[in-house]
This record gives sequence, structure tokens and C-alpha cells, in this order.
Amino acid sequence: MTDLSRYRNIGIFAHVDAGKTTTTERVLKLTGKIHKMGEVHDGAATTDFMEQEQERGITIQSAATTTYWKDHRLNIIDTPGHVDFTIEVYRSLKVLDGGIGVFCGSGGVEPQSETNWRYANDSKVARIIFVNKLDRVGADFYDVVDQIKKILGAKPLVMVLPIGEQETFKGVIDLLTRKALVWDDSGDPTKYTEEEVPGDMADKVEECREQLIETAIEQDEEVMAKYLDGEEPDIETVKRCIRKGTIDLVFFPTFCGSAFKNKGVQLVLDGVVDYLPAPTEVPSQPEIDLQGNETGKVATVDPDRPLRALAFKIMDDRYGALTFTRIYSGKLIKGMSLLNTFSGKEERVGRIIEMHADSREEIESAQAGDIVALLGMKTVQTGHTLCDPDNPATLEPMVFPDPVISVAIEPKDKGTVEKLGVALGKMVKEDPSFYVETDQESGQTILKGMGELHLDIKVDILKRTHNAEVNVGKPRVAYRETITKTIDDVYTHKKQSGGSGQFAKIDYTIEPTDPGSGFEFESKVTGGNVPREFWAAVEKGFRTSTEKGVLAEYPCLDFKVTLNDGAHHSVDSSAVAFEIAAKAAYRQSIPKAAPQLLEPIMQIDTFCPSDNVGDVIGDLSRRRGMIKSQDSTHSGVRVKAEVPLGEMFGYIGDLRSMTSGRGQFSMEFSHYAPCPSNVSEQIIADYEKKKE
Repeated sequence: MTDLSRYRNIGIFAHVDAGKTTTTERVLKLTGKIHKMGEVHDGAATTDFMEQEQERGITIQSAATTTYWKDHRLNIIDTPGHVDFTIEVYRSLKVLDGGIGVFCGSGGVEPQSETNWRYANDSKVARIIFVNKLDRVGADFYDVVDQIKKILGAKPLVMVLPIGEQETFKGVIDLLTRKALVWDDSGDPTKYTEEEVPGDMADKVEECREQLIETAIEQDEEVMAKYLDGEEPDIETVKRCIRKGTIDLVFFPTFCGSAFKNKGVQLVLDGVVDYLPAPTEVPSQPEIDLQGNETGKVATVDPDRPLRALAFKIMDDRYGALTFTRIYSGKLIKGMSLLNTFSGKEERVGRIIEMHADSREEIESAQAGDIVALLGMKTVQTGHTLCDPDNPATLEPMVFPDPVISVAIEPKDKGTVEKLGVALGKMVKEDPSFYVETDQESGQTILKGMGELHLDIKVDILKRTHNAEVNVGKPRVAYRETITKTIDDVYTHKKQSGGSGQFAKIDYTIEPTDPGSGFEFESKVTGGNVPREFWAAVEKGFRTSTEKGVLAEYPCLDFKVTLNDGAHHSVDSSAVAFEIAAKAAYRQSIPKAAPQLLEPIMQIDTFCPSDNVGDVIGDLSRRRGMIKSQDSTHSGVRVKAEVPLGEMFGYIGDLRSMTSGRGQFSMEFSHYAPCPSNVSEQIIADYEKKKE
């Protein structure tokens, strides 16, 4: 049996371009998993194996790999940093036990670092911090530590100090051992010497070491009492206290170095082994029964318990669909049958594969704590639970945001039609934030996603991976509709032509509710005028009608229907009659309730040089943006704003030309807000024209 205390399931996450993938490459080289390191800027990184990743130098999908360090097994997931792919970070964090947050030594805490940090907080994932790129111009370790405190509200526990800065950066001082580790310029991560602390840093080292020990021993009252009596704890005791505080999310051990120059990565690996939790040390996943109610039981990480596993990613490759799975309890054996609690179907495990980016190794079995890929799963999708058919239970499912942007596509020729259907089917399975619909009127295929880059990459994958050439329309915004007035109304549905008739009468109130509340239904009928068995049909009629609003056929949200009274006929009334009545009532009453268009408002985080801040703010204001804050950093200014998505198309090009290519921005959905009348009139006019 494998010793689970020697397992570490970890993810590496950060803002785009902070050096996550480069850090992963160095980890794989140091642990002997690869012998030649690939560079991101050369398109040769091990975990960036998609063509689109190699060209753009960014990570698009999370890649899994397994390696070993000091007799510990590390299952590592390298996640994307770009905001359009945060779904990859979210679902990876959901199944990991620990993480390495990478921050750029000169960029500091950037917009996407905040989002990823928030996801990690929500998933209660223990983390260590690696301040990377300390060899770069403008790098400042102490400044980044301050930003982590101020912007993330986190408590970094400084474990090492840098020797030199920017172009003079040559090594780090391990505060616990008081040893300086100095690397030569050969670029070999194993070529370093242990030296005494440089004289000019001795006082700083003692001061920071004292802070480190005092913070750590707060985790153990007995050790603290001895310390106050003048007895300094040994290094093993301090490490035990740091481990406890890290797992309890009290603080985050903080390391520094330069992954690209191979300096400081060993200490990060030691930190993973010493301070991040084993699978048995993290809170257990709550189990839910097949009806969606919590059972009070949890999936404890134990190979001898019934099988519980969560599929967290589907990836299509040349061998078929790979289902990445985290096993929480029990054992998984090749050829065994599993129950998918979502579909209710049993599936047979064809093959179990241990992943190393895009190469793989087949294994006969896996157990609690492992992250593996399964071949042969036909109905499994992201977030589904796989379990023992004789002992079913569901793990907490994943929740994905709705898409905010869409484009229409159509095949360039008849030969592409079939290819397109197969390709889109595979892509939807792989990415739960990517939706495909068919426009009933135009017959066009509509792709929906989280941002312009997200859809751009999807179209690129269609062309290159699946050889499906398509024409692409302009991006379209996912508007919504709502009502602003309360209406009391009555509707009677009568049909009396041959055979049995249909009769349903409903007396109802439609009223606006709070933003974000969706659709609500309540029945206040007493006395049986509308029998209880028809209430669900009335609700269904209204609920299905909400998919198309009355202004421009966008989904209608944030209102409540109360069924007050009505009438039925003992022979002619049926569930179908009441459902038809509700649908007609919706069409009759919503236009009277002062309907209004809503537009998606995005949270924009823009970084620009201080010389260009006036232009950037002026441009955001022209785009109907509300400036929320403006913070100066040592390398520029961060402007936070809320801007309607409809005004943000092509923003990256404008930002780059305003800032001579130095500006960056990230964008995520915030909320829906009413459209100004001129925008609303234009959207409705475009819709009417399209209908003609």
C-alpha cells in the first residue's frame, strides 16, 4: 500500500506571464522527470503542448504531470493565467490539496493573481508563495511581500531573503538554517554553493528569522511558553509549527528566486514537501445523496473505503476522450464498473493512465489521493462523480459561470458540416464554460464563451485540430431582459373544437425582484379553484417562457409570478391546458410590466505606465465606464473600473496603441445593469431588422 503521507497534489497558479510554466519546467528538471528543459518563449515547454499555447506563449488548458522529490510523489497541475481560462484554474483548485502561487518580482500582485487567490480561498487550498523573476529590471522582493499583505489581505511568512537584486541577484538565504545558497552562472540548477550569510545582511537575516520563528510558534502554546522562557525551538519543531499554520491557512510560506535562471527552485520544492498537506490532511469532501441532499457523510481519503472519485476535466486526444479524475476514497482497478451518479449509468474503466503532460504511462490500478486519467468513459462530464455501484454517493458538484459573449459561425463548405458537429461535441465536453447553440431562425451555429480570446482560441482549435474551416461573425453580447412594474392580470385558455376541450383560467401577479434573483414562482391558491396538481404546470409554462423576452428575445430574469386564483373544469382541464395558459399569460402581461433591457457589466483591471493614465481613464469613460479606483505601484498605475461588455470589443488594440504596447488588462463578469435608452433602442432596432 502506498504511504499517502508522502503524496502532494499541488497546482501552480498566477497571473499571465508571471512564470508558472517556466517554474513547472524547472521543477521537472530538478526532479529528474525531464532531461532537457523547454522554454515557453521558444514554444517548447513540456506542459504547453497545444499548438495555440506554443505560438502565443500562454497556457490555455491545465496540464497534469507526476514527479518525485525526496521520496515524495508530487502530482502537479500547471494552470492557465489568462482571465478567459479561469475556469481551468477553478476546477483544478477544486481537486488539489495545495498550491504554489507564483508572483512576478517586478509586476507584483497583478489582476489575475487576485482572482486565482480568491478561488483558492474559496476552495480552502493551502498555499506557498514563490516570488519569481527577481533577476528582472524593477524586481523588488520586499515590495511584492507588502503587496501580498495589502492587496490580497494575506499573511506571507518570509522563509528566504534574496542576495542581490535585479541584474546582481545571485542566490537566497535560508532563514531557518542561516545558510546562503549561491548559484553560478552556468544555468545548472544543481550548481550552487552553501556559504555563510554576507556580512552586510547579517542584521536583516536575524531580524527576519526572529519574526519567522515568533509567527510560527504561535501555532503551539507549549513551544511558545518555552520560547518566552528563553529556550529557542529546534528547526524540526519550527517546521512542524509552520506546517500546521500553512494547512490551517493562517499564513503562507514565501520563497523567492528566478525560475528562468534556475535559482531558488529547490527551496520551493522543499517547501511543498515540508509544509503543504498530504491528501489525508485536508478537509474531506461532503457527500450528497442522489436527490441532492447532504447525507452528513464525507469522502475520507482512505483506500479501504467505498470508491468516490470526481471527474474534473475532459480532454480529447488521439486515443479518445481522457477523463482526468481525482480519487478521494477507495481503489480504482482497470476493467471495473463505476456508477456515474449524474447520468445514473454504469461505465467500465477501459484504461487507467498516469499523465505526464501529453505523454502517458498505463497503470493497472490507482487509489485514494491519486490524480489519473481514465479512457473509455462515455457519458462522464466535468464535475460528475464516479463511485462504487453498490454504495452510491455524489460529491459536491462544480458550479460554472454563464457565458457573456457569443459569435455566429458557419461552415465554409458542405464537406465541413459533419466535421464541425463532431468537433463541437468534443469541445463542449472538454470545456464547461463553452456553449454551442443553433439559431432557429437563421440556422447559424452560435458559440458562447467567457471572452474574445476564449472564442478566438476555440475557432482556432476548430480550424487546426479538427480541420473545420468556418466563417466567423461579429462577437455578440449576451443581453438580458427584466421588468420594472408590478402587474395583476387574468388569462383564460379555452379550446372547444372536436374531441375533448381544453380549459384553464389563471389569476396572477407578476412583480420585479432583486437583481440576480432569477425567476421565482409561488402559489397562493386556496379552496381548490386551481387544483394542486396543476400548479407545477403553471410554473413550467412561465419558466420555459422566460427563455425569450418580449423586447429582443433575450432571456428574461429577476421577476416573480404569484398564482392568486383561477378556475378549472372537471373534464376539460389538464396540466397541458394550464401550461398553455401560463405561456400565453406571459406574452400578454410582460409587455405591460415596463420591460427593460439589461447589459453585462464587466470588472476591468487595467495596468498602464503612469504617463498614460489620463488617456486610459478618458478612454474607459468614453466606453461608459465607472472608474472605481486608481492605485500607483512602483512600475505603473492600476485602474479598476466597471464597463459594459458591449463597449469593450477591440479594447486590447486601443490600450496597446495608447501605451506603446506596455498596457495590460483583465476582465471578468460582474453583474447585469439596465441599458441606457439609446443603447436599448439600437439593440431592439437591430433585432427588428434581423426579423424582417
